[in-house]
Amino acid sequence: MDAKDSYIGIMLDNRYEILEKVGEGGMALVYKARDHRLNRLVAVKILRPEFAKDEEFRKRFHAESQAVAMLSNPNIVAVYDVNRSQGVEYLVMELIDGITLKQYMSRKGKLNWREALHFTTQIVRALEHAHSRGIVHRDIKPHNIMVLRDGSVKVADFGIARVSSAQNTLTQEALGSVHYISPEQAKGGICDARSDIYSVGVVLYEMLTGRLPFEGDSAVAVAIQHINSMPLSPREIDDQIPEGMEEITMHAMEPDISRRYQSAEEMHRDLEEFRKNPGMSFGYLAGAITAEVDEPTRRVPVPGSEQTEAVRQPERKPKPKPVKKQKEERVSDRGRTRSKFGIAAMVGAVLLVLAFVGAMLYFLWQVVNPLINPDNNKIDVPSFLGENYDEVFAEYDVSNGGDFSIVQAATVEFSDEAAGTIVKQSPSSGRSVDPGSTITLTISKGPRTIELDDLSGLEERVAEIEIKKAGLTVGEAKFEPSDTVLQGDVIRTEPEAKSILGEGEEVVLVVSTGPDVEQAVMPNLLGRTEQEAIKALEAMGLVYAGSRTQESDKPAGEVVNQSVVEGMNVDKGTSVYIYVSNGAFYVEPSTEPSDEPSTEPSAEPSAEPSTEPSSIPVVNPSAEPSHAPSQEPSHAPSTEPPVEPSTQPSGSSSRHIDISLPTNRAEVKVAIRVDGQTVYDQTVETAKILISPTISGSGTQLVEVYFDDVLYSSESITFNR
Repeated sequence: MDAKDSYIGIMLDNRYEILEKVGEGGMALVYKARDHRLNRLVAVKILRPEFAKDEEFRKRFHAESQAVAMLSNPNIVAVYDVNRSQGVEYLVMELIDGITLKQYMSRKGKLNWREALHFTTQIVRALEHAHSRGIVHRDIKPHNIMVLRDGSVKVADFGIARVSSAQNTLTQEALGSVHYISPEQAKGGICDARSDIYSVGVVLYEMLTGRLPFEGDSAVAVAIQHINSMPLSPREIDDQIPEGMEEITMHAMEPDISRRYQSAEEMHRDLEEFRKNPGMSFGYLAGAITAEVDEPTRRVPVPGSEQTEAVRQPERKPKPKPVKKQKEERVSDRGRTRSKFGIAAMVGAVLLVLAFVGAMLYFLWQVVNPLINPDNNKIDVPSFLGENYDEVFAEYDVSNGGDFSIVQAATVEFSDEAAGTIVKQSPSSGRSVDPGSTITLTISKGPRTIELDDLSGLEERVAEIEIKKAGLTVGEAKFEPSDTVLQGDVIRTEPEAKSILGEGEEVVLVVSTGPDVEQAVMPNLLGRTEQEAIKALEAMGLVYAGSRTQESDKPAGEVVNQSVVEGMNVDKGTSVYIYVSNGAFYVEPSTEPSDEPSTEPSAEPSAEPSTEPSSIPVVNPSAEPSHAPSQEPSHAPSTEPPVEPSTQPSGSSSRHIDISLPTNRAEVKVAIRVDGQTVYDQTVETAKILISPTISGSGTQLVEVYFDDVLYSSESITFNR
């Protein structure tokens, strides 16, 4: 982490506080942030400064944001907000607590087919939802798939996603990872949903076999293999892979796009069928071979050969030769055409003259005649503009004893004038007309009104777009829990649907925050027995999902790890796995007297541990020192530096703290300070996931944890005397 990062510490839109950098991509930097309005941790993706001034990159960034904001699926990383603040283009996403599928495979190697089926089904579900919204990911690879602690999967980084109708091609830019791109992408062709299916097939192939289907010295070499080569089938690499699983993999990776799965829904259906009956066979491989043999259009004739001539010959059609008789007929027809044209021209000229004469007579009668022969009986037309139609009709219409025959125009118009107000008249004011002449008046319908559509169930960003399209204004959204409406979708509007509004009026969206599920704080289970851990989970309303054994230097039966990190806020009813030591490396502590002062805490502590909630959950003082020895045996591996007897003040005690390591780097430097004094300073591999160093102190002291010299957590801890 870069401690000098200029974004860390800033507040975007007076709402999102940037805490630390957690990743980066080709276009953007990703930060962990706190949403102060909803009091939750989020991920903020900021467009790189070198691209922020480039209009093309900014358009692409917003295209990504709008595409992802259309999606709402449990297997897709959610996007909460898209905005611009202080010259920074950013979007706010769900913060994922997990690792990438690539990291997971690197740790575990080849996956068994059941695990591969589990992950692939979730990936295909995500794509099924995205494709139904017209969005193609175009960069499916294990690096963009997040594996959560509970085994669920979320597809992330729609950085090159595009609405499929845009039909962008690979010739414009190098997109995605070459090891996972489809043949049509490698050729620079147009990509659609079936390109994503090919990439899923490659990911499934890698999970099943532990290797990529194609390797090469360069990206071009790998791309050519995607176009022209067929990889080894998975069962040639591992014959324990079920035949049906191999068929699904190779059918998804079919180079001919027309023979591949035509939709994510088709592939999802096959995965479900196979899950129900792992011994089944789909027959895709045999069908592919038959299609290859029987397809006549694949035979391309060699230019210049007899075969070519034979193929092309039927396409030749002799051109009809001109006949003299036809030419003579055209000559005679030409004369008749000229005769017809002359008659039409004469008729047109006569009509034009008659129209001109009629117009002159009308002008003389209406304009010149009144000037020559003024008629004292004519009356002037007054101005009716701005008056109420009903009042004018009551005063001036002939039926009411007035001077004119008042009629309303066939059309009415929207205007700023009140409904019923006259906005046009014909003839206009000042004209002299005969008594009883007809005056046509156009009246106002009043200001334009809009009937508000029912927007419930729409995603917030989509609803905002619909409001603006209708000519209305979007107000500041309100948030409420809902058991029936998905998080981020609209519950209702204020005013309610079907309301009649004036143009530009404000509409407020009431958005769902999801079910109002009661939450619990995950307890620390480390150092307890399995039964004690189960009781602790039940007391918090959590579900014990089972246990697994793990090699450890702790006594057999002692909990050494847990699937949910202690201190996290989780929904009640969440399933939790625990990991119990098998005692493989445990050695009984020596009973020989030691010259070193004892750091073992008293069996009956005189002071209770602090019960105040921890602001940062990764630092967890052990609540039961008797299950977590404060000092490892001298022959057991230890990651913490020895504590010199002289540095431990009189009356101090030792405690374990559990620290969850970050997963976005291979190793991290961990430093612990107690009241400003460094008591631990080690570089550890993050593959350990969790470390439990021992620290000493007396009374209540401030304990700070630093990752790579950047403060990650701070908490006041009460030490037993």
